Amino acid sequence: MTPIDGVAVVYCDGAFQTTNGKTAHGLVRFTDRYRVAAVIDRTCAGQDAGTLLDRGPAGIPIVGSLAEALATAGSAGLRTTHFVIGIAPDGGRFTEAMLAAVREAIAADLHVDAGLHDFLTDYEDIVAASEARGVRLRDVRRPPPRKELHAFTGKIEQVTSMVVAVLGTDSAVGKRTTAWMIVHGFRAAGRTAEMVGTGQTAWLQGARFSFVEDALISDFMAGEIEHATWSAWNEEHPDVIVVEGQGGLLNPGYPGGYEIVAAARPDVIVLQHAPARKEYDGFPGYPIQRLPYQIDIAERISGKPVGAITLNHEGLDPSEIGMICKGMSLALGIPVFDVVEDGPAGLVEALSAYLPQAK
Repeated sequence: MTPIDGVAVVYCDGAFQTTNGKTAHGLVRFTDRYRVAAVIDRTCAGQDAGTLLDRGPAGIPIVGSLAEALATAGSAGLRTTHFVIGIAPDGGRFTEAMLAAVREAIAADLHVDAGLHDFLTDYEDIVAASEARGVRLRDVRRPPPRKELHAFTGKIEQVTSMVVAVLGTDSAVGKRTTAWMIVHGFRAAGRTAEMVGTGQTAWLQGARFSFVEDALISDFMAGEIEHATWSAWNEEHPDVIVVEGQGGLLNPGYPGGYEIVAAARPDVIVLQHAPARKEYDGFPGYPIQRLPYQIDIAERISGKPVGAITLNHEGLDPSEIGMICKGMSLALGIPVFDVVEDGPAGLVEALSAYLPQAK
């Protein structure tokens, strides 16, 4: 498939092996928007990004500098067009090092895309440099004009596709990756499926029906969720619509999922969980509530079943993942899958049982 926008270098210096690198992780795993030529991170340069991330090569080298990234792309016959910020730090702020990298990218005549709460277009020197070089700055998290936003109307009740909401027990736990894998899994199984992206990374990956939830005024959040889900149904009439979750159900800093349940009206929930985590991501001293409690919360607020648990295997011995999934499934009475490790086929089969019950 031809990329929507072009060939990209993803900047993730010092963060690729942390949860702050989740935007880069998403772009390494999958994107329709760019062809990713390289990832910049001096701390793990020389490695394949896919091997480091998922123990399988992606053909995307990690390099130590922009100059090396451009040379690597050129040697592969690629002309780099975009520089994408692949770091998603808490608070979404630019650091001086990130801004310096942006200025270097502009000097190399690259368009710059960023999904932070800080905006490139608020830096006068960066705007002036981009205009002088004829390149575009794109702030993915800049809120749309209010006149373009939607209020909740109830048109979600027209949707006849099965709606799957991928929620999480924490932030940065893999909800978006699982959502994409469900979409691709249903398509591989001969079903039609669409993704509703709710964050900046899903947009950067090319999700056609998407918006950035945490860039919105709260009054319009439900309306945008409804409109994106309804639009996916109205335009494509797929068998399945998968809605990417945000934050964690009980995360103290990033609570999320309730607005998706209320506005997208899912038929079934997939709950993403990292069993090795003891405390909420970025909030030491705040223990993650036990999984049965979180399942109960999800089912009470939605009135729908948690049809599957999906595992984030960070911190787990790879040889024990299968046994952990089986043990959790027996204890909970719910199927448990590691889709990154094993693929989505089993999860798709489990979710297919809900298709006849969809609206």
